[in-house]
Amino acid sequence: MYDSIDKNNPFGESSSALDMGLLTKLISQQTQNRLLFGNMAILGCGYVGSAVADYWQDRGHDVTGTTTSRERIAALSEIVSKVVLMKGDNLTAVQSLLEGRDTLLVSVAPTGAQVASEAAYADTYINTTKILVDALDQAPNVKQIIYLSSCSVYGDRQGAWVDETTHIDPLEHNGHVLHQAEQIILQAANQHQKVCVLRLGGIYGPDRELVSMFGGMAGMTMPGKGDRVINWIHRDDIVGAIEFARLNELEGIYNLVDDSQLTVKEQVKRVCTAYGLPQVQWDASKLSLQRKSLQVSNQKIKAAGYDFIHPQLLV
Repeated sequence: MYDSIDKNNPFGESSSALDMGLLTKLISQQTQNRLLFGNMAILGCGYVGSAVADYWQDRGHDVTGTTTSRERIAALSEIVSKVVLMKGDNLTAVQSLLEGRDTLLVSVAPTGAQVASEAAYADTYINTTKILVDALDQAPNVKQIIYLSSCSVYGDRQGAWVDETTHIDPLEHNGHVLHQAEQIILQAANQHQKVCVLRLGGIYGPDRELVSMFGGMAGMTMPGKGDRVINWIHRDDIVGAIEFARLNELEGIYNLVDDSQLTVKEQVKRVCTAYGLPQVQWDASKLSLQRKSLQVSNQKIKAAGYDFIHPQLLV
């Protein structure tokens, strides 16, 4: 599957509502060591990729974005200069995507029923990163690669803190695949190409509000204590951190989560209070099936100079 559509007018009206203070925040953080106007490629224009495409295109960059769904071509044509219908396991398509590009954002994920398939998970991440490394070896014009991974590589730490130096030995298949894909894409790094891996927390934001995730629990009695810690990151801060990584030519691995570090019980209580919903009760005598818990440090990206737009959880 490989096809492309060019957009004649690259400065169309924005279609995603990023925080209006984002640009001001980013300007204060940026170092001017990159071209003002760049040629960007985004492999995977889903929830995050589309937001980044919209942001970059609106700032005057030339953006090529990809999708695996023909139904999404029309919508993406409104926010990128060129849409390419392709999968990341097609070497010829990837090589074409990288032609004339100086920045590559990789934001891939399994779609639809594939989420439950271990084989599809491995195909999405491992096969794609292997193809990317081969293609990047023949694309010296690409100077910055930003790869979106997940904090799920850390697995269950029973509430303990982790950072980028923590030993990774995931027990679950998906975590192992994600970590393996990170190691593969980092092989593309050399003195001319910077590779930055951002490990994201749980993603929320416009059209992915926390009330839609937790609201169904309102008034119910849930098993366990609700003491599991979930690390979140707002979509605005993903866009902001990607732009920060590009402008500052970051390389290596960075965690990207906010400062909140709240338990599920605390998060649900905030949501129910904010929306006037009945509170959730917890039954500690019953074992919760969801036990993965860890506290992810974001100090490394802060030390690099990134200033969070939403440092605390928004409800």
